[in-house]
Amino acid sequence: MDNQTDYKRIERRAAIGKVLSRTVVYVLLTVWAIVVLFPFYWMILTSVKSYSAYNSEYIPRFFTLTPTLQNYVDAFTAVPLGRYFLNTLVFTLATTGLMLVVITLAAFAFARLEFRGKNLAFTILLSLMMIPNELVIITNFVTVTDLGLRNTFLGLILPSVTSVFYIYLLRENFAQIPDELYYAAKVDGTSDLKYLLKVMIPICRPTMITIVILKVIECWNSYVWPRLITDDPGYFLVSNGIQEIRENGIGRENIPAMMAAVVVISVPLILLFLIFRKKVMAGVSRGGTKG
Repeated sequence: MDNQTDYKRIERRAAIGKVLSRTVVYVLLTVWAIVVLFPFYWMILTSVKSYSAYNSEYIPRFFTLTPTLQNYVDAFTAVPLGRYFLNTLVFTLATTGLMLVVITLAAFAFARLEFRGKNLAFTILLSLMMIPNELVIITNFVTVTDLGLRNTFLGLILPSVTSVFYIYLLRENFAQIPDELYYAAKVDGTSDLKYLLKVMIPICRPTMITIVILKVIECWNSYVWPRLITDDPGYFLVSNGIQEIRENGIGRENIPAMMAAVVVISVPLILLFLIFRKKVMAGVSRGGTKG
């Protein structure tokens, strides 16, 4: 009888401990979600405040009783934001497409081909990740300027058509594919390029989709390089447009219109992630699995 009572007591304590641990986890997750989502709420809230109401707030308010969509109209009329959208789309698609070709061929070479100095070359390639981005930007700026490619799409695109990290990530995924598949394909007379297109790429599709999405986000949010290499409005990206809108205030920065532009610019990226979120998670988990 005593043993049964002790067992029930232990079971009750375990159940209480489980409930408490879940409660703590959910509380922490809720706090973290608020911290992460608050900037988005503040961005949307500011975008629906009028210019005069925003500038008259000595203490920021966490709500507004008179929301307006005028800031969204101002975002497209103050600057040619639609043309900047088109420029950004061209820049993003071209850069992502070229980068995907470059990193796929490089990753395949390091994962499957045998050539003298392969490990040394891969080590040197990885060491490039240690170089600060500021130094790379300076070098790229001097090179592009010397080639006369300032204020051109080619000058915008070329410095971003490769990535050491993406080559490494894709190479690790390619290396997980059994060697027996490669040897069997070679026995059947399959070329390396055909094996890459028909076998390796379909198997590693989740990782490649993840890389594409990350690169699209990187290009879409690119700020420093477009601001540095272009001063012709015909080649401005949305990042240039946001800065122009911000400076378009009457005596003060037009933050509400700028936030409206940021909301509009963020919508395609949010939709892209929501549509492919399962592929992104699968690609990340596969990239972290060895063997």
